[in-house]
Amino acid sequence: MVETNVIELSKVTKLFGPVKAVKDLNLKIKKGEIFGFLGPNGAGKTTTIRLLVDIIRPTSGEINVFGQNLKDTPHLLRSRIGYLSCEDTTFREWTGKEHFVFLQNIRGIKSNNLKTLITRLDFNPKAKVKTLSSGNLQKLNFILALMFNPELIILDEPTKALDPILQHEVYKILREFNNKGATIFVSSHNLSEIESFCTKTGIIKKGVLVSTEDVNSLKAKQMFNIDIYPLDKIDMNVFKIPVVDSVEKLPTGMRLKVKGDINPVLQIISKYKIKDISIGKASLEEIFLEFYK
Repeated sequence: MVETNVIELSKVTKLFGPVKAVKDLNLKIKKGEIFGFLGPNGAGKTTTIRLLVDIIRPTSGEINVFGQNLKDTPHLLRSRIGYLSCEDTTFREWTGKEHFVFLQNIRGIKSNNLKTLITRLDFNPKAKVKTLSSGNLQKLNFILALMFNPELIILDEPTKALDPILQHEVYKILREFNNKGATIFVSSHNLSEIESFCTKTGIIKKGVLVSTEDVNSLKAKQMFNIDIYPLDKIDMNVFKIPVVDSVEKLPTGMRLKVKGDINPVLQIISKYKIKDISIGKASLEEIFLEFYK
């Protein structure tokens, strides 16, 4: 049977006492997608990920991974998943090498990409965990997640503590896995990362999935920033029209935030003498914040 949806959540709710960490979550992720899960701390990202890897169980609803109910065969499904937690789960007195040997013994197989990952991330496997910087500790956890060539890679804030060069290498490695068929689910509040790396996004707010969008369609939402530096005096009230979301006064001009068609705004501007003008599309972050409103 061909697996089309690698991940499928149906009406998933997770309660912690009276608190609903996740509420009626419906989500489908197809094989080969790179899915970015967006939201600030406390939105429900980590809870969702822990449900996906069977660390915790849903209060209600159903989770299918690779077309199988997660609660029925979690041990078989876990062998196909690489998981990077946002929390460190390593042993402080062990070296990286001891962690690698331990996992290989548990799996009963040798990793065929371990040396490559160690080299590419410039990681010292002989150092004890307690001596590692936060960046090197993140490297270790990343290697542990990928060392068995998983079909599904689930990452919770994967590049925290990494410098920009290493962040670039991490995403380069992940794209290579994706090109070989791996599906990737990555949670983040770093919008620039999601914009440059993911093909699809889900936006979560207070445990509720607000929207699911292709990254390109999300960026294509019509939102603009228009900076105007007039020679004539312009009464800001003339921009009180439906497409103008806000008007901000600048030292020698004004900034308009526009949603939708900018032509009505340009028609107004054309009636005045202008020293300078700049028109730019809103960033993904601004679009994201608009969704969050």
